Amino acid sequence: MRHIAIVGSGPAGYYTAEAAVKKWGEDARIDVFDKLPVPFGLIRTGVAPDHQSIKAVARRYEKTAIGDTVRFVGNVAVGEDITIAELGELYDAVVLATGAPVDRALPIAGADANNVLGSAAFVGWYNGHPEFAALGPQLSGKHAVVIGMGNVALDVARILAKTESEFAGSDIVTHALDALRTSSIETITILGRRGPHQIMMTPKELGELLHLERARPQVDEADLPPVDDDAVLEPGQRKSVALLREFAALPAEAAEKKPLTIAFDFYASPQAILSDDGKLAGVEVERTAIEAGRAVGTGETYRLPADLVVTCIGYQTSPIPGVPFDERAGRFANEEGRIGPGLYCVGWAKRGPSGTIGTNRPDGYAVIDVVDADIGAGSDRRGRDGFDQLARERELDVVTFRDWQKIEEAEIAAARAGAPREKFVDIASMIAARGE
Repeated sequence: MRHIAIVGSGPAGYYTAEAAVKKWGEDARIDVFDKLPVPFGLIRTGVAPDHQSIKAVARRYEKTAIGDTVRFVGNVAVGEDITIAELGELYDAVVLATGAPVDRALPIAGADANNVLGSAAFVGWYNGHPEFAALGPQLSGKHAVVIGMGNVALDVARILAKTESEFAGSDIVTHALDALRTSSIETITILGRRGPHQIMMTPKELGELLHLERARPQVDEADLPPVDDDAVLEPGQRKSVALLREFAALPAEAAEKKPLTIAFDFYASPQAILSDDGKLAGVEVERTAIEAGRAVGTGETYRLPADLVVTCIGYQTSPIPGVPFDERAGRFANEEGRIGPGLYCVGWAKRGPSGTIGTNRPDGYAVIDVVDADIGAGSDRRGRDGFDQLARERELDVVTFRDWQKIEEAEIAAARAGAPREKFVDIASMIAARGE
């Protein structure tokens, strides 16, 4: 019998569990740990609430989670409730699938000012993550600046721009919907150090900006390269740049019908966050130029007004005591997923925050191949029986997948009209909904 512990119940964790079941069938027992009482990680608290079709992939993970082979072990913080070393004594292999939940810091003066928020915190706020539910961003000003040129920046801008009616069918949490309903924001500037040809935004997400009720995208035509230069781009990038060209060509009268502007500011590097009398006031920006594919400062600076700043410049993995960590890359130190004897990593915890949700599937299958080669037929380790004994001794309140199903039933029952669910945003409420 092979005993496998997977730490993290998001896409990487469940794809790895799926691979383990396909590899070993009933000759394995796989425990999927999560510090929250609810599973699915990024699907629940990272994917935008108005992208329900993407969240539907969780149904695939449910098929893996139901049965005796794979078990969800929620409300257990690895590194606190149980150490990596202790897991290593109980299981033949420990696979870290903890993702990259921490914002990369914005290394400029004033970045710690009030109402300067990282995207992990802001996205967690509107998605109901218990760690960020009380964030309380101030939306009473007119100007928001979103730093970054990837899909997360687009998500943040789109959520800030939507009307209440546009959230119909989404699972945005009520506290965020209430705050957005009274928002005074009139301009959202998306700031990027490089140009249109270097954006990481995908066509589907960009195209959504054309269909917002009160907001319109804006691009300065002078920022766009010659049309013929688009020929060297990959097809997806070419579609994205074509949309930017469409934004630049929107007629001026669109501003009368859609008063909220989502402006793309290319070749713009933030240099400092500015405050007046302790209140966020703006962003000092340096104009850049592209040299050998890199953005370099030109010395020309200007000031953007800002009452809210959200940084979307990347994520990193949270270190765990006793696990080698690559500080520069912001992930666990590993070679093809192998950290050390019996210890592995997968997904963003292995490669950094890159790729789509689906990218984690081949990653999960690959790491199980590595584990299989290392552990063979397994051992006589105690696995989940040993953990259960330890959990009793430490009085850990473990949440099972059946418990999660009860929590989900309660969230669905509490949903406002048209919404798929109303998420519980604190751990105590989740556990209470589980019942006895």
